[in-house]
Amino acid sequence: MLGTFLIGRCARGAGAATLFCAALLVADAAHAARHGASHARRAASHAATPALDAQAIDNAQFSAPSGKGRARAPSAATIIKEEILLDRADFSPGEIDGLAGSNDKKALAAFQQANGLKPTGRLDAQTWDRLTATSSEPALMEYEIQPADVKGPFNKTIPQSFEKKAELKTLNYTSPRELLAQKFHVAPALLTRLNPKASFETAGTKIVVPNVARKPSHDRVAEVVVDKSALTVRALDANGKLISFYPASVGSEARPSPSGTWHVRSVVENPTYHYSPKLKFKGVKTQKPFDIAAGPMNPVGTTWIGLGDDYGIHGTPNPQSIGRTQSHGCVHLTNWDAQALAKMVHRGTKVEFIN
Repeated sequence: MLGTFLIGRCARGAGAATLFCAALLVADAAHAARHGASHARRAASHAATPALDAQAIDNAQFSAPSGKGRARAPSAATIIKEEILLDRADFSPGEIDGLAGSNDKKALAAFQQANGLKPTGRLDAQTWDRLTATSSEPALMEYEIQPADVKGPFNKTIPQSFEKKAELKTLNYTSPRELLAQKFHVAPALLTRLNPKASFETAGTKIVVPNVARKPSHDRVAEVVVDKSALTVRALDANGKLISFYPASVGSEARPSPSGTWHVRSVVENPTYHYSPKLKFKGVKTQKPFDIAAGPMNPVGTTWIGLGDDYGIHGTPNPQSIGRTQSHGCVHLTNWDAQALAKMVHRGTKVEFIN
């Protein structure tokens, strides 16, 4: 399931939105196999259960063990509510999927540390109380599908070949469901599970979605810290206070992310992807440079934060891959996390790579 992903190492060229990206991302095979098997088991378990009830998720609670009994694993409803609350509090769990994976644990640990709790990455009664106190808004909300959500254009499929991608005029979503899933930071499978009878193709249809809408942040990030070992990105204010947290994918041993101090040089929305033959990608036969059109399914997603010397922080067409794959040096976030970070940085913002 994980295999090889199209994400990459990038650099902004002379053009206002031209990126030179080494985008062939190679997964850690052993980790991918372990994660794939675990994810498949959990997904199969979810598929065998009834659709989740919105009220059950809004009313979900954490059940602490009584006496010396062992704590039971949180229910799917509790995990979904926890992920939504983390996202809303700017501690991103990545894609909201209700599966309590590694990104969810990283976000929990960051939230715990920021709130003076032991950063175990495991949900407990104290963390639950602190987390639910961050917002009184319902975890889910009703959303009426808008004409713009279904208007398209959509790509029927996105080919794997870079040369084939270059033939497309746009790299759009492949369906309204995919668009809506990214809009509300949720895994497409979970969106369907929340709305088993809904048609995502029809404007006017009312569906249940994660209530992740937030007011635009006016905080200015003074420093971005990329932890290459933990696979995380932290945005700090001038006093060193954590503003936002994101799970990330970083470079491999063969093509590592940089070290030391860098600075934001540019921010490009809806970037174009440019392939240079000097990158010598496996499977790319042409010896001529070519462009891949902008769009959310572009190899660098919807946002590019350039650091210079071929490095950057950017989005991805594969949000489920974040934290589970390796890049050729760039830092990869979900499209929505890259967009959120881009709104808070500016030219000259410090970016520190550690570990």
